[in-house]
Amino acid sequence: MTGRIAFRFVKECLTQKLKSMAAATPRHYTSSSSSSTSAAKPNIPHSSRKGRLLTGSTIGLVIAGGAYASTVDEATFGGWLFNATKVVNPLFALLDPEVAHRLAVSAAARGWVPREKRPDQQILGLEVWGRRFSNPIGLSAGFDKNAEAVEGLLGLGFGFVEVGSVTPVPQEGNPKPRIFRLRDQGAIINRCGFNSEGIVAVAKRLGAQHGKRKLDETSSTAISSNDDVKHGGKAGPGILGVNIGKNKTSEDAAADYVQGVHTLSQYADYLVINISSPNTPGLRQLQGRKQLKDLVKKVQAARDEMQWGEEGPPPLLVKIAPDLSKQDLEDIAAVALALRLDGLIISNTTISRPESVQSNPTSKETGGLSGKPLFSLSTDILKNMYILTKGKIPLIGCGGVSSGEDAYKKIRAGATLVQLYTAFAYGGPALIPQIKAELAECLERDGFKSVYEAVGADCR
Repeated sequence: MTGRIAFRFVKECLTQKLKSMAAATPRHYTSSSSSSTSAAKPNIPHSSRKGRLLTGSTIGLVIAGGAYASTVDEATFGGWLFNATKVVNPLFALLDPEVAHRLAVSAAARGWVPREKRPDQQILGLEVWGRRFSNPIGLSAGFDKNAEAVEGLLGLGFGFVEVGSVTPVPQEGNPKPRIFRLRDQGAIINRCGFNSEGIVAVAKRLGAQHGKRKLDETSSTAISSNDDVKHGGKAGPGILGVNIGKNKTSEDAAADYVQGVHTLSQYADYLVINISSPNTPGLRQLQGRKQLKDLVKKVQAARDEMQWGEEGPPPLLVKIAPDLSKQDLEDIAAVALALRLDGLIISNTTISRPESVQSNPTSKETGGLSGKPLFSLSTDILKNMYILTKGKIPLIGCGGVSSGEDAYKKIRAGATLVQLYTAFAYGGPALIPQIKAELAECLERDGFKSVYEAVGADCR
């Protein structure tokens, strides 16, 4: 059975690839009078060579995978596919960063990525906001800005996926180029500026995906004896977060966030107010004590006035910057506790340039820095916020996570859940099972029986 499925998969992939190659290849005709002359060597653009290399590698892996699939079970074959992406993923580095990003999202949207069939280790499972996460590793906002590839990304084995940031009105974002790699430092600088198709387009897409996932709903998480705990998200396995932002030209930020809540919250397992991107003028000013308090009150009211079933409204989180003073952190913690905020994401990208990147000429580009150089700064902020909130508010640790050990350090610093993005851009799908396995090893090594036991261990 597996062999027949693999054969059909190979046949379909080959047909699609060959058709696209044929359509893209110009046909050269020569008359009989010129047949005796030597044909001039075609001038193949460099980008075309890269595309052919990527296509050829993909076809080769598909053929090899099809042959391998006929002799193994589905889970083992899936594991092979994850490892196989280690060959293809480095080829994306040959492409412009934004082109590579676009191709990666398209591949996930079309299901051209591995699908994790192996269950997560029991030690990684946890309950947050009344929902069961099969593991605490999530994909942060910024990758799937327009909710094009939710099913494919969740299928990679993430415990949760966050889409957005989504703005009320479509906007192009900042001029290109706006994404820059610092490969030697494992970092990226971006100044995208909330490029978004807008909430109407995203709502239509999420609505269609929501219906499809509901039809295919099966529980892939550990069984709990607590009937109040729902396994997975609203529309099936995997938790979906929706990150909302404001338009660049908007004069009423609160109205933008309220509009996002009214339109998108019905599809979200949790909502995020993004007030910490450095690429939208004036946005970070909303992190001030008074501004944040007023904003959260309005957004909470908008969410709570909607009609909700027994499960109630989705949790509301705020994503903050790592470039905050001690007083800023104290103010945010006070607002979060006073208004009973459901969670905080710590942190967004940084406008600072740590010493480790200063030797790279690309570090002079304006924008937010993400990746490995952000790890220490964001983890310190995370630890401080865990202490300030007295461990009463779930925190999502984000910034510089590229290994299971990094995720473990975030958890020990106070994170209940962990997100990554830049490391995923560099490492590809194979990184996900690797991080989960390493995290499980770290927990077992130090005698923890669950993720919960390790949360905030360095703050006690």
